[in-house]
Amino acid sequence: MNTQKIRRLVLTALFAALTCTATALLHIPSPAGGYFNLGDTVILLGAFLLGPVCGAIAGGIGAALADILLSFVLYAPATLVIKFLTALTAACILRAMHKRRMLGAVIGAAAGELVMVLGYFLYEWVLYGFAGSAESLLTVNLPQAGVGATAAVIVFFILDRAHIADQFHGGASSHDR
Repeated sequence: MNTQKIRRLVLTALFAALTCTATALLHIPSPAGGYFNLGDTVILLGAFLLGPVCGAIAGGIGAALADILLSFVLYAPATLVIKFLTALTAACILRAMHKRRMLGAVIGAAAGELVMVLGYFLYEWVLYGFAGSAESLLTVNLPQAGVGATAAVIVFFILDRAHIADQFHGGASSHDR
C-alpha cells in the first residue's frame, strides 16, 4: 500500500472518529426522543476536505457508531445510509463547483443537510407516524441542519483561507481547479 493510500485511510478513520465524538459527546437530548448534536458539522467538513467517497464513508460510519454508543441502535442502519448520502451530496456539489468553492460549500452543505432532514423524516414516519416524524423534524433535525451547515461552512472558509484545506487531497483543493 502506497503512502497516499495510507494517508487517505488514516484521514478517513480520523474523520469517522471525530464524527462519532462530536455526535456522542456533544449531544443534547430532545423532548422528541432523539438528540441534537454537532456531528453534522464534522460530517460536512470531512466531505469537503476528503471528497465524496472518503468523506461519505467517514460520516456514515462515525455517525452510526455514535448511535450505537448512545443506545439508539434502531437508528444506526438508517444513520449509516443517511449520513453517507449527506456527505456524498455535499462533497459532489462542492467538487462540481470547484471554481466557486465557497458558493459550492454553501450549496453543498444546504443540499447535504436537506438529504439528512428528509432521510430522517421518512425513516421516523415509518417508525412513529407522521406526527412523530414532524415533531422530530421541527425540534431536532431542522435546527441541527442549520447549525451543522453554518458551522461547517465557516470552518471550511477559515481552513480554505489559511490554505489548510489544500493539504487534504480528495476534496475541493487547489489541484481540482
